[in-house]
Amino acid sequence: MTTDPVSVSGPLLRVNQICRQSLKSTIGEAEEKVTAMPEEGAVARGGDGGGGGGEGKRLMEREHDQEDLTREMLEVIDTARSFGEFRRTQRKECFNLVRRLQLVAPLLEEIKELETPISDTAFARLCDLAEAFSDAKKLLRCCHDGSKIYLVELMNVQLERAKRRTDTQDMELAMDLMVVLSGEEDLDVDRAVLERLASRLQLQALPDLRAETMAIKKLIKDRCSQNAESTQQIIDLLDRFKQIAGIEDSNGLSEVALPKYLEKCPSLVIPNDFLCPISLEIMTDPVIVATGQTFERRSIQIWLDAGHRTCPKTRQTLSHLSLAPNYALRNLILQWCEKNKVELLKKETDLDSEAADHEEEISSLVEDLSSIHLDKQRRAVKKIRMLSKENPDHRLAIAQNGGIPALVSLLTYPDSKIQENTVTALLNLSIDEGNKKLIAKEGAVPSIIEILKTGTVPAKENSAAALFSLSMLDEIKLMIGNLNGMPPLIDLLQNGTIRGKKDAATALFNLVLNSKNKARAIEAGIIAPVLQVLGETNLGMADEALSILFLLTLHPDGCNAIGQQSFIQTLVEFIKEGTPKNKECALSVLLELGSHNSSLLSAAIQLGVHDHLDEIVKSGTDRAQRKAKALISNCEQVQ
Repeated sequence: MTTDPVSVSGPLLRVNQICRQSLKSTIGEAEEKVTAMPEEGAVARGGDGGGGGGEGKRLMEREHDQEDLTREMLEVIDTARSFGEFRRTQRKECFNLVRRLQLVAPLLEEIKELETPISDTAFARLCDLAEAFSDAKKLLRCCHDGSKIYLVELMNVQLERAKRRTDTQDMELAMDLMVVLSGEEDLDVDRAVLERLASRLQLQALPDLRAETMAIKKLIKDRCSQNAESTQQIIDLLDRFKQIAGIEDSNGLSEVALPKYLEKCPSLVIPNDFLCPISLEIMTDPVIVATGQTFERRSIQIWLDAGHRTCPKTRQTLSHLSLAPNYALRNLILQWCEKNKVELLKKETDLDSEAADHEEEISSLVEDLSSIHLDKQRRAVKKIRMLSKENPDHRLAIAQNGGIPALVSLLTYPDSKIQENTVTALLNLSIDEGNKKLIAKEGAVPSIIEILKTGTVPAKENSAAALFSLSMLDEIKLMIGNLNGMPPLIDLLQNGTIRGKKDAATALFNLVLNSKNKARAIEAGIIAPVLQVLGETNLGMADEALSILFLLTLHPDGCNAIGQQSFIQTLVEFIKEGTPKNKECALSVLLELGSHNSSLLSAAIQLGVHDHLDEIVKSGTDRAQRKAKALISNCEQVQ
């Protein structure tokens, strides 16, 4: 985004002027105030003057009536609300601007509902305000996902022009930026300033630097070779940030291609967990490494092939180099992509043409599922499993051709390979929301639970993943609980492979969101296996285990069973030394336990939790800070 603060200052000033007027006034009084506003944008429009050509042109376009215009402006306000977060350096001003935009909403609603049109002069001023709204939206979007370095450069320009602004943080950022761009040769001072600037801009970690690279690449594209000197300074500064972070980047900006889904949907907010920490693109084949972190298979494989033996995200040494598919996350990603109409690029073939090519084949394969010949059945179910793996059109075609009832009938077939491929095919098909209901309606859930108890290791794992996928629907959560699906999932959590434990934990977390399933899980003995998983650091499943424990503390029986003083020491250790997410989860559990049993808070105080809470309040995540403050308040009441 290349919005120049000079070019938007006039329109934004007009927004502020409108916002300062009394919204309690009548529409007639509001019209008078709008009419009286100075035409500050006249120069920018080429000298139209106060009431000449510019206004006349707008009046000729009044077929775009005031109702449409105010509706568009209200949509801008909704868009501004949806951004949620902004770059730290502009956060205060952005929230202030969003607040001012929202103040105008009641006035716009009244204008939209007027039975008689407003005067031509007032309509012209309303058009001016609409232009200002449009510029404000562009500026807010830039501050939401634009380049952090570019935003500091803009802030520097604004500080030079704003005589009365004395924000200390802004001044320090501007000074640091001037130092690193001055070309001085004092490398020690330069590096110290660079490190401070990188810290303030949160451009130290690999994911943040790659996100900034993508933002700058988009900036270059938007600028279309303009402001070449400024652009080169931004690129050079990004390279220096990468150098002090110890990242080798010989290809520079050329290595990051702007994903197609971002070009088509620039305002789409993609969940962070769906993005590979290395490539920062939506994962199509997520895999789990030894530290429990998830990456796109191709990206982490390139990292490992280059000789690295550490986790790119945590920098911990990898105890092994095995990559376990993260089916649960993959299903969530595919569901989200379908819901938001995001089409992921397939690496080898075009999905649409492939779907057309396989349409007749799918019909034939569904027929073969009911064949009297075992070989035909095996071949058909394996092929359907593969076809349903990636392409949404295939999943739809398989369901439309009667594939789901045929597959469900094979779940009880006395052949382990057919069972394994069948439950996996149903897992793939369950990504589609409509298929979930059809799979459950055809009676698949009892058979999937049976395979979870008695099937092969891969079949058990995929059964757990299938139950997770199906349980996204509340009625199926309850169905799985009623059909006694909790005990075999708990057994898999306790005795399964690493992948099996992860699939079971994900499914159990989803299921115990239901209050009745909480009681069932506690009665089935879920707490001991979850605590066991929490203690096995090599699994990298602390977040999952703590999240399940938190949900169980919301039930009285769970709170009593979990609230042992020995467990409080474990929580305090996570609060002290865990990852930011670990700390958030541990704080949530301790806060809930302590609200029911003050002696547990006293035990935490004796273990020195107060010092760790103070540290989190200073440097923790926003959510962790809120939890820590609440705990400090509760601890003060206990002491």
